[in-house]
Amino acid sequence: MNRFFRKYHRWLAIVCALPLMLTVITGMTFPIAKALHQRELAGFLIHLHTLETFGLDGIFPIINGFGLLGLLVSGIYMTSLFRDRRLPGNRLDV
Repeated sequence: MNRFFRKYHRWLAIVCALPLMLTVITGMTFPIAKALHQRELAGFLIHLHTLETFGLDGIFPIINGFGLLGLLVSGIYMTSLFRDRRLPGNRLDV
């Protein structure tokens, strides 16, 4: 099962890398452009941030959210935080 989650996590990371990088870069540069009073650049960045320029402003945050949730769930599962750890000699025979 762990192999499945590693494969899923790797595939999802490759698919989600570009949209997440676009969101991060435009989200970081928007306040800078706004502080430098570059209204046209700031407007373009916010349209690019939400992909409103391509008409995807309604679905793009949902895609990013599901991608991040998938990465989070598969990553947490691979850390083995929620597995039963059995110590040798600590058997519960009834």
